[in-house]
Amino acid sequence: MADGPPMDRPEVLLAMGPGVADRLLTPEHRHRLAALVRTDPDLVAHDLTDPPPAVATALSTADALLTCWGAPVLSAEALAAAPRLRAVVHAAGSVRHHITDACWERGLTVSSAAAANALPVAEYALAAILFAAKRVPAVARRYAALRAPHDWGAELAGAGAYRRTVGVVGASRVGRRVIALLRPFDLRVLLYDPYIDDAGAAALGAVRMDLDQLCRASDTVTLHAPALPETEGMIDARRLALLRDGATLVNTARGVLVDGPALLAELVSGRLSAVLDVTEPEVPPADSPLYTLPNVLLTPHLAGSLGGELHRLAECALDELERFATGRPFAEAVDREALGRLA
Repeated sequence: MADGPPMDRPEVLLAMGPGVADRLLTPEHRHRLAALVRTDPDLVAHDLTDPPPAVATALSTADALLTCWGAPVLSAEALAAAPRLRAVVHAAGSVRHHITDACWERGLTVSSAAAANALPVAEYALAAILFAAKRVPAVARRYAALRAPHDWGAELAGAGAYRRTVGVVGASRVGRRVIALLRPFDLRVLLYDPYIDDAGAAALGAVRMDLDQLCRASDTVTLHAPALPETEGMIDARRLALLRDGATLVNTARGVLVDGPALLAELVSGRLSAVLDVTEPEVPPADSPLYTLPNVLLTPHLAGSLGGELHRLAECALDELERFATGRPFAEAVDREALGRLA
């Protein structure tokens, strides 16, 4: 590894997808990284199954890995080549894609920037909720088609956010952020999460309900649950039918939470609207009506950290590396037991 801080500083190897480090780390971040640990910020591991010699050498002496999107899987074989490895600091959200059972059995400590990544997703959801109340997606398309004076006040007599009801599905990091962002508005907030009780929901600023009740009572339902076997298709045809006419479904979580054909049928009928940042499949077929329906706002999975927002993730990860380098526990440690119910 490159010359840097004194030899008692931990050694860190970057491990992430091609090009990710260049988007994640500014020159200032690289300067701070070099001051905290011994590393070569230009050496990035993309694959640990047959690493090039420089990566293999760095891996053999690494105390920690700094990972991000596209990180190589840390299999038992990869860990065997990293005898000194004690920690993984992930500068993104979920660690499911690269942290294996072998990591936990080895006793590695793992940190994630999931809390930092939750903020832009929650901001997107807030914007979607407020736009849905004003019927912005449909009105924007209709305005472009009309291109003439129109009595919008009459057409939108039932629109607006005042005293509307928002149903939040999932008290995840993002779900909790959304509830917090909704506090300044004159909205009633409902919450469904099987791991929270009435008092816990009230402390967040919401009213706990079961999922069927929430669907019946909400003008907008926003999804923030993890993709797990038990959540797949949780918003099915029956629950979509419970939504009141004119309701909007916002999905910034995972496409598999929703029965796609059932939702499409409701959207084509015009009974419901949707703001979809995620779908299943991730990119809908080229002939999907989702691209052209006036009551659908479809975006390409951009709610999470993007552009300059990646630098928030870098700063979170560097804060964690500083804690590691000074012998302090991680502030954003990943709990193996909780990982089974997290995104």
